Amino acid sequence: QVQLVESGGGLVQAGGSLRLSCAASGRTFSNYAMGWFRQAPGKEREFVATIRRIGGNTYYADSVKGRFTISRDNAKNTVYLQMNSLKPEDTAVYYCAARNGGVLVTTAEQADAWGQGTQVTVSS
Repeated sequence: QVQLVESGGGLVQAGGSLRLSCAASGRTFSNYAMGWFRQAPGKEREFVATIRRIGGNTYYADSVKGRFTISRDNAKNTVYLQMNSLKPEDTAVYYCAARNGGVLVTTAEQADAWGQGTQVTVSS
């Protein structure tokens, strides 16, 4: 199974930007649809964004559409989440997810592998 390691989280003021990275190893990265999810304290893990294995088609949660951009570099085995115009309600632990052979990964149940998570905190 693929192994995932996230990085890039931190503390930022409202309106600021962060770029998360997720490095994959262990299997052929291009076989996996990739996604980002987040979980705030006391809440369930929720879908943020996903990208197809090849071709770059993307899909976003309404709450982040127009502010966040997911991308991938199959040569570097890495998926990114560029987050702009951050809001305090974006505060959460962000998780990278991989789905083997799937077109997209939009629910937690579809994921075959998870990263350990990276904390994003947006201050008002």
